[in-house]
Amino acid sequence: MDHTEELTHISLCAGYGGIDIGLKRVIPSLRTIAFSEIEAYAVANLVSKIEAGHLDAAPVWSDLKTFPFSSFHGKVDLISGGFPCQPFSSAGRRKGDEDPRHLWPYIVRGIRESSPRMVFFENVEGIISSKLKSNEWGDPEGTPVLLHVLRELERLDYRATAGVFSASEVGAPHQRKRVFILGSKIEQLRTIKFKRSRYPARRGQAQYSWEPPRVKAQRTLGRCFDGVTDWVDDAELYESADSSTDELRLLGNGVVPDTAARAFEVLWARLGNADKYATRNEFKDDVEKINQTNTARKATILDTASSANGS
Repeated sequence: MDHTEELTHISLCAGYGGIDIGLKRVIPSLRTIAFSEIEAYAVANLVSKIEAGHLDAAPVWSDLKTFPFSSFHGKVDLISGGFPCQPFSSAGRRKGDEDPRHLWPYIVRGIRESSPRMVFFENVEGIISSKLKSNEWGDPEGTPVLLHVLRELERLDYRATAGVFSASEVGAPHQRKRVFILGSKIEQLRTIKFKRSRYPARRGQAQYSWEPPRVKAQRTLGRCFDGVTDWVDDAELYESADSSTDELRLLGNGVVPDTAARAFEVLWARLGNADKYATRNEFKDDVEKINQTNTARKATILDTASSANGS
């Protein structure tokens, strides 16, 4: 995607900055003006990457619950974040909205106070099946959490959509499925135009002139050697990898940048074309075409990888 206008960005629950790096690939003119992250190791990692020039220089706020959103009213174009997944993850107790780590209500307050043009969020697949366990959140008890999130955005005058995306879609050897949510002020859909980005060269292909040099025999996110070019290598990902335990936590909670980039592209295209579908079947037909294209693309990636390994 290509955009010449500088867009300002606030990154909530930033982790190691996976969403930030992915968004930067989609919107090169994006400038992060503030981060929010509570985990000390993740904060140290963000600071290290800022000092190394991998992320924009911006303050890091440690407690999202006290973030001064009102100070950014009219000054921020995009708010993103991977809000805590533990309340909805199948690996946890799935307390949903009763979990003290349920930060969505604070994010809603922040959106209301800062009024960004766009919002982009990530969570685990469990958010689809998890249901509200009380009537205190604007929707009745039993409402699916994802539906509640979409409704909250619509109540704040955003047109919103969501989808499930996996790391394997962008060439990773693992699934890592995540739900991404994109919302935009309805009037902004016609004023912000993006152009779809070009995917980097695959294994065994000659690199394009616009790609950074491929670094061989260096461990990358997803444990691919010389895999999908422009992935996040150790230097860009860690910068301060002093503890293997913290490193694993950082990776476990993080987002694959290319997955975030693809999710934003697809969901933005869906929002922009929402009015063209006269019937639900027309929309399903379009989605099926996209799925067939993705299947063919993944088969090509696997064939290329098999050929490379065989040689």
